[in-house]
Amino acid sequence: MTGASPRVAALAARGSDRIAVELDDGRTLEVALEVADEARLRVGDPVDPQLEARLLESDLRVRARNAALSLLSVRARSRKELADRLRRKEFPRAVVQTCLDDLESAGWLDDAAFARGLVRDRLRLRPRGPGRMTQELRSKGVDDAVARDAVDEVFREESVSVPTLAVDVARGWLRRQGPSVRDALLSADWSDERTKAQRRLHSFLARRGFTGAVARAALETLRAEARE
Repeated sequence: MTGASPRVAALAARGSDRIAVELDDGRTLEVALEVADEARLRVGDPVDPQLEARLLESDLRVRARNAALSLLSVRARSRKELADRLRRKEFPRAVVQTCLDDLESAGWLDDAAFARGLVRDRLRLRPRGPGRMTQELRSKGVDDAVARDAVDEVFREESVSVPTLAVDVARGWLRRQGPSVRDALLSADWSDERTKAQRRLHSFLARRGFTGAVARAALETLRAEARE
């Protein structure tokens, strides 16, 4: 014969959104207020093992959702980024999966929108070639096809061409150099200094994801502008 289920002895607020469910067997279950409201807990209600398990599982889902929304309030994230952060907070994999599915259904999580936003930010603040942007998106867990589509779409919407972007990036690099580097790079005469400056510019553009041919064309544009 099994003993009677413990009953709710008291309900005590813990902050603005959590509540302590004190049981008459001396134990206390702390859950989100919305979990207690959904279960319609009242003093004197029995709490059998099945109800206790449901309360704790529901509370875990609420805490995972709140943690996810808090992370998203700081900046947009890909599904993989968010999953990694939630798992580091030690939420079970199944709870994380359900949480992310719910956020996607509600429109809070969208890898395609995240990818487009990141590409726009990079074009505005730290421009780089499309290949490097695609690579960065993949490193954040965005599917390769989604990443490529986002890059193509934003470049098209912003009327950005790769050669023009490379020239803009090269101009920015040149403005940050000293007079000796600028003069050597734009000089019409060959010199060791010009070769070194050219190599530095090409290396910088390569790190930003531009090909050698695009880098050479950008340099020729800079030299043509200097002659005007």
